[in-house]
Amino acid sequence: MIDIELLRSDPERVKRGVAAKRADPKLVDDFLSVDADWKKTVFALDELRAKQKKLGEERKIEEAKAAKEEIKKLEEKVTLLEVERNKTLRLIPNPPLARVITGKDESQNKTLREVGKKSSDAAKDYLSIVEPLGLIDMERGGKVSGSRFGYILGPLARLEFAIVQLVMNTLTDEKLLKKLIKKHGLSVSPNAFLPIVPPVLIKKEMMEGMGYVERGAEEIYYIEKDGLYLIATSEQAIGPMHANEILDEDTLPRRYLGFSTSFRREAGSHGKDTKGILRVHQFDKLEMFSITKPEWSEEEHKLLLAIEEYLMQELAIPYRVLDICSGDLGDPAAAKYDIEAWLPGQNDGKGEYRETHSTSNTTDFQARRLNVRYRSKTSGKVEFVHMLNGTAFAIGRALIAIIENYQNKDGSVTVPKALQKYAGFKKIG
Repeated sequence: MIDIELLRSDPERVKRGVAAKRADPKLVDDFLSVDADWKKTVFALDELRAKQKKLGEERKIEEAKAAKEEIKKLEEKVTLLEVERNKTLRLIPNPPLARVITGKDESQNKTLREVGKKSSDAAKDYLSIVEPLGLIDMERGGKVSGSRFGYILGPLARLEFAIVQLVMNTLTDEKLLKKLIKKHGLSVSPNAFLPIVPPVLIKKEMMEGMGYVERGAEEIYYIEKDGLYLIATSEQAIGPMHANEILDEDTLPRRYLGFSTSFRREAGSHGKDTKGILRVHQFDKLEMFSITKPEWSEEEHKLLLAIEEYLMQELAIPYRVLDICSGDLGDPAAAKYDIEAWLPGQNDGKGEYRETHSTSNTTDFQARRLNVRYRSKTSGKVEFVHMLNGTAFAIGRALIAIIENYQNKDGSVTVPKALQKYAGFKKIG
């Protein structure tokens, strides 16, 4: 949610940001119109209340009664205007940060770097490798649950939990975080991440607070009978943990590492990646989430990206980093980086990059909607925190990247060295 004072004082700036995200700048004018009516009505109500009080003191009973009736009408109008005002405000997306590239869509994202050596050998796609080995069963998944569901079996299931263990050990290691912070020239705190397994069903107002309902609701599973949403990433359950709380400055940054099953309708992807586990309705995911002071959030964003790159380098999977342009940002994000892994078996064995990670700085957009604040030690003032999120690994896509990059000519798959001690084996097949 946008700062109302910013909307009132510098609407043109917000309009430019809204337009850069391909949303309608008229949303700002719509809000200001309702806001002006609301302010005018509240002022009239306050004046009428003062008048009624004075009439009561002067024992002008009939006039006081008439004023009371008018007050009731104005109170009803204020309530209606507040609903409309809040509804209109929530439609305005978070404007991009000044450093974000202005662009219309994903075609204008900027590649910052490519890391790792891409295999030049002809490669099979992951399904051609795992199906003979009995590692993924999409047919029975479809029989039991429908399309875009599957079973991950045997050593591949064990490999999933090896990935989980690697990430857990990495993100809870303060010494390692200190090294990453120093390597990237950052000055943020080395506070370790707190592992967390969150609920996968959350209340409607909490999902709304995270900013994914006004646009993008078609992607989310909603259980109408219970008024609960299934999360599409653990970020959506972690952010609301501190709704309506005032945090101590000394506890910031708060860093969480969530592990959960996630659910997505994939409503806009009919006919795309319909086979296998690349684009499914249910998948497991490790998600980083940071709550920090506003002046620290841009460096915190760089740290989340540094961690993502470190994890990819630990698995020795080639990848590229993209700086996401304004037109490819979702409503909550003010800035975003993506990582795309090189998958040599895709595109008929020619290989292509596919997204495996993203990390976003949502600034105070989600914090305002959830009313999450902190108290400054120096000023004593209460201010909104900034919230950030970043993928550690979406397990299905991580498994695909491992299978395609570590495939052997005999049909087996070598386990990345960093995972062997957790998996308990060096090769599958």
